[in-house]
Amino acid sequence: MASVRLEPPERLVRTVGAWAGDTGRAWLASLPGRAAEYLERWELRAERVVDPGGQISMIVLVRQSDGSPAVLKLGMVTMETRHEHAALSHWDGRGAVRLLRADPEEGVLLLERLQGDVSLRSLPEPKAMLEATATLQRLWVPMSAEHPFGTVAEYTAELVETLRSRREQPWAADLRPLIDDAIGTRERLLAAPAEDVLLHGDYHHGNVLAGDRTPWLAIDPKPLVGDRAYDLAWLVRDRLETLAASPGPQSAARRRVAKLSDALDVDQERLRGWTLFRAVEAGVRSFTVGDREGGELLLEFAGWL
Repeated sequence: MASVRLEPPERLVRTVGAWAGDTGRAWLASLPGRAAEYLERWELRAERVVDPGGQISMIVLVRQSDGSPAVLKLGMVTMETRHEHAALSHWDGRGAVRLLRADPEEGVLLLERLQGDVSLRSLPEPKAMLEATATLQRLWVPMSAEHPFGTVAEYTAELVETLRSRREQPWAADLRPLIDDAIGTRERLLAAPAEDVLLHGDYHHGNVLAGDRTPWLAIDPKPLVGDRAYDLAWLVRDRLETLAASPGPQSAARRRVAKLSDALDVDQERLRGWTLFRAVEAGVRSFTVGDREGGELLLEFAGWL
């Protein structure tokens, strides 16, 4: 056992409290004891809790029994995260952080330690995009029919049901045309034959960290199987505040779609469509938890597309 205080960071408390309510607060209260339990069970020595750390996970820098560095990640098990361990196992360190041990039912992972303070956000945008696309290509591997992951079609179907419910709220009256456009776009995209490719699911510059055995490695997947354009969509809206502040943000957003689709040989209209859907869904979700500024920016971005 270590003398390190195993308390969840403030950002984690704030985020989980807003998004998961009483269930989230109960999970937060259990974190110190659960962290201590896994330190003992896996013979780990805690160095420090990373602050601010993750938004739905507590990150503890640890040493294994042989003195080698690692990361203990205690995450909430959600529909999005429940197969994180399976994706990391499948990649086995190719383009992504290496999984060392896991207790999937509890959402506890032991991971190789990367340079947590150095993400692709530390690079100028053109260089960051080149590195991001190179890493993402390594993650896109074909999957057989027996894979354990959810599909883009299944996952977005649940998002659509939530969108339709929120569409009827009084505060969403002005957003209904954009919500309807997003839902219709998804339906058109899914009418075409689907790819069966393993996707990261939450791929952006902040989720790609510097490593020792290879320059850049992806972390925090929310894996799905499906269309590569769905995965690439989140990269289109990366550094959104900078994009919004640029001259002619509408043109800049459309150029980014064109450049990324060309770089990875992804159909431009499919990329535009999934970017629209994901931005609208995320923007509406931000409104529901009180992040009006973030929601407005995402929905403005969707309108540029």
